[in-house]
Amino acid sequence: MNAEELVRETLREQAAEQGPPAPGFADRVLAARRRRRTRRLASAAVCAAAVVAVAVGVPLLDGGGKRDVRPAGVLDSGDVKAHPDQSPPRDMIAAGRATLAAYYTTGVARRSADSGVGQRTYWLLNPGTGRYEKDTRWSYVAVAPGLRTAAVLERTLPASRIGLLDLATGKVERWIPVDRGAGGLAFSRDGRKLVATTYDDSPDQYEWRTGPKPGTGMWVPRFGARIRTGFEVVDVASGKGSWAGVSADRVENSREDFAFSRDGALVFAMLVGERDGTEQFYDLRGREVAAPANERYLRWDIGARLSPDGRLAAWGLVRERQGVSYSAIRDPLSGKRLTEVRGAELLAWADGERLIAWERTPGSSGYRPRLMLVTVGSDKAVPLSGVREQPAGLSRQPWTPVFAER
Repeated sequence: MNAEELVRETLREQAAEQGPPAPGFADRVLAARRRRRTRRLASAAVCAAAVVAVAVGVPLLDGGGKRDVRPAGVLDSGDVKAHPDQSPPRDMIAAGRATLAAYYTTGVARRSADSGVGQRTYWLLNPGTGRYEKDTRWSYVAVAPGLRTAAVLERTLPASRIGLLDLATGKVERWIPVDRGAGGLAFSRDGRKLVATTYDDSPDQYEWRTGPKPGTGMWVPRFGARIRTGFEVVDVASGKGSWAGVSADRVENSREDFAFSRDGALVFAMLVGERDGTEQFYDLRGREVAAPANERYLRWDIGARLSPDGRLAAWGLVRERQGVSYSAIRDPLSGKRLTEVRGAELLAWADGERLIAWERTPGSSGYRPRLMLVTVGSDKAVPLSGVREQPAGLSRQPWTPVFAER
């Protein structure tokens, strides 16, 4: 099912419900589209999620020197911190090395009668209190390991500068200017480099589609915008960067962000028009290159990617059994399926054997996911958050997680 067919189907569902959509309805379309794409990929055996921003971070740097960014107090106590009664969470959720560092919701601000722009609202983890605090200043946030610092973009995109935000005080410690407008951020795994995806307009564009009955309609993502211009790689210590232009002639969606490869030597972005989840890698000058051997079989829409030791690769949904979803774990070098793990979508590795995943609530009808700690090769699952509710008949994302290492 393509985007146009999905829009028509969703409009018909909405018309049948006899009501206008609520603000932020576009997120339901994105979620529904990704659920259908995931199931189509796994149709031989047999969720919905926006692209989680790659949340590998950078320590706060002052004058070229690096200060300790490891968490203290509550963040160091205990291997698992779960709040299965909270959705969205109010208190810190963490397991092993992975922490829910932030989450966001999305609405649409109207630009004209038939166009709008998506606006995220973030809740950021305060490392001192261990609680999530609402911060409406930022359009895009990536959190550093240690949970002390976040890279932020101001509300209007594309942005002319990148802020390094102290999560404990809520103050921007330093601004890094960018020559071309930035719309997305990701850090290298060692935290020394930052890649800013550049655009010549907002990458979160929506358009209004009128429904088949009077008074019905919805916001849907604008496809075919082709507004991405390239990426800028920034050395965080010095603030110096270099820009590379990358043609957008294969870009279907307006937001198509770059992220770093495992070793930070390359960047990649999703490749539209090919097999679902396909990635295209580039060197830091913007030239297309082959994927690294250990990332050849990874998918851009699976946030967990490689295990901490690099031996295992998280992959997509492969089957459902008695209301429980299972995703594949593969050998990153050969692509061979090694085993399975519970979870409809694998979000982050807690350690070499455990992951945080979205998993449907057992015994529920429809897709009512919650964050779960799952173990490779086992049916063991520990609830970490409450159920993320969604309306009957439609997929939706009331809140989207952002993970970082602690």
